[in-house]
Amino acid sequence: MDAVAAAVDLPRSVNLTITPQPPPRLSEDDLRLARACADGDSDVFASIYIRHGERMKSMAYNQLGNVSDAEDAVQETFLKVHRAASSYNGEAAFTTWLYRILINTCYDMLRKRNRRIRETPIDDIVSESRAASAVDDVKRMALRKLLSDLPEQRRTVFSLFEIEGLSHAEIAGILDITEGNSKWILFSTKKQLQEKWKSRD
Repeated sequence: MDAVAAAVDLPRSVNLTITPQPPPRLSEDDLRLARACADGDSDVFASIYIRHGERMKSMAYNQLGNVSDAEDAVQETFLKVHRAASSYNGEAAFTTWLYRILINTCYDMLRKRNRRIRETPIDDIVSESRAASAVDDVKRMALRKLLSDLPEQRRTVFSLFEIEGLSHAEIAGILDITEGNSKWILFSTKKQLQEKWKSRD
C-alpha cells in the first residue's frame, strides 16, 4: 500500500476529523431589528434602505439585467421582509437573511420573465434585442449573455463575489451552501466563462 501511495504521490494518512462548528450566536440587535420590521416600523425600514439599498439594487441588477426590474425586486424584498420578519429566529445575520430574500425574489422574477418570454411572439423579442444592441456595447452584451445562460446559483456566486465584493463566507450564508462550495462554484464558473468567451463567434 505504501508503494502504491508513493507511486501516485498520495499522502500517507488523511485526517478526516471534522471540527464541530459552534451554533451561531443570536444577535439581540438583529432580533430587535426583525421585531421592528414585523411591526412595520417605517423608520427602521428607512434606515435599512439607507444602509443596504444601493447594494441590494446592484445585486438585483446583476441578476436581472435592468434597473427597473432591480428596483422592483428591492421593493418586493422589503414587503417580504415585513411579512416574514416575525418568523426570523437569528439562524443567520439579519443582513444575510435580507440578501437571501432578495436573491430568491430575483429568482422568482427570472422564472416569471422566462414564462412571459416563452409566450411572447418572436417578432417582439427580435425588436427588443435590436433596441438593446443599439445601447449596449458588444462585449458587455456578450458577457451579459454568457452570465444569463449560467444556472442561477453559478450566476449568483459569480456576481456576488466578482461584482459585489462579498466574501465566500457571506455568499455561503446567503445561498445556504458551504464556504468551500462557494469557492468551488466560483472557480468552475470562471473556467466555464473563459472557455465560452474564447469560443464565441
